[in-house]
Amino acid sequence: MNVLVVEDDPVIGKSLSKGLSEAGHSCVWVKTGQHGLEQGLSQRFDAIVLDLLLPGVPGLEVLRQIRAAGVRTPVLLLTALGAVDDRVTGLKSGADDYLAKPFAFPELMARLEAICRRTVDRPPAVTTVGDLRLDLPRRRVQKGDVEIDLTPTEFSILELLMRHAGQVVTRRMLCEHLWDTDWEGTTNVIEVHINRIRKKLDQEGAPSIIQTVRGRGYALRAT
Repeated sequence: MNVLVVEDDPVIGKSLSKGLSEAGHSCVWVKTGQHGLEQGLSQRFDAIVLDLLLPGVPGLEVLRQIRAAGVRTPVLLLTALGAVDDRVTGLKSGADDYLAKPFAFPELMARLEAICRRTVDRPPAVTTVGDLRLDLPRRRVQKGDVEIDLTPTEFSILELLMRHAGQVVTRRMLCEHLWDTDWEGTTNVIEVHINRIRKKLDQEGAPSIIQTVRGRGYALRAT
């Protein structure tokens, strides 16, 4: 792993840098929020270890700015033992996990490896198919220059269809994606949502962007 450590405490910073290097990983250690922000925005890392209490730019602001810029590198926050509010705010701001000080280095490594594993299967932040653009973090959909207003369920259905553009997405896949179950039901609930999405996306007189594959499911036209 190539890890960015943003930590102003010299003892902790040196310990992390040494431990990561001895474990066979690359490490860039910076001591201020501003330098952490610059590194996080300009360089590519596999993970970021970010202290919350930093001189200059606070850790939470560093986190917010890199997430706002579309950087999706896994972030592990280092927090004070009793800083519950900061931990909650950090997780809501886009952190992947947190670790309270003092901590054992093996636990930090285990948490870094875990958040990196979770990131492997994470869908891209922005998916584009033709003139259709889906922004997952901001929950926004645009067709050309027009923003499309979708319900949360419609958004989730379209997200899965766009991730598998040109391929058949079965009703079972949609049910698992929406409700974490393989129940397909006996109602036409999926079809109702699909038809609503079509009305919002399709141009009058043109073939629907979402095709029904009889007996199998649905497919989003790739072009």
